[in-house]
Amino acid sequence: MTKFVKKADIQSKWFEIDATDAVVGRIATVVSKIIRGKNKTTFTPHMDHGDFVVVKNVDLIKFTGNKFQDKKYFRHTGHPGGIKETTPEKLHDTKPGEVLKLAVKRMLPGGALAKKQLGKLKIYAGSNHPHEAQNPEKIELSKLNIKNVVRN
Repeated sequence: MTKFVKKADIQSKWFEIDATDAVVGRIATVVSKIIRGKNKTTFTPHMDHGDFVVVKNVDLIKFTGNKFQDKKYFRHTGHPGGIKETTPEKLHDTKPGEVLKLAVKRMLPGGALAKKQLGKLKIYAGSNHPHEAQNPEKIELSKLNIKNVVRN
């Protein structure tokens, strides 16, 4: 019989990722797996036993190709004719972390559990963050795969 993890047995860890010159989609896949808990052997789709992820220097994140200017994000106000569009370039100027947050959100399944899991993602534009007390483990994106970081 399959053993299920009890809520009391769940131990959450903290991870820290430096997003300097990182590709948005590649960092989003790493983050979504960690906050969902798919990197653990005890993964169960209906439970939240993922870990917390702190992403710093998100203002230095990169897109490949011309996606930074050409890609379009759409949203709807709810009123007739209320479709709005924006590019990552415009979105990055106003809210630097929103591009990464949207990428991670779209990699999670829909529903209340995904909203709870997205709350475990902490995004900061600078190199300082208020989660130093949790002693987050550092994850080197360039060591996971050479394509994770844009080389100029």
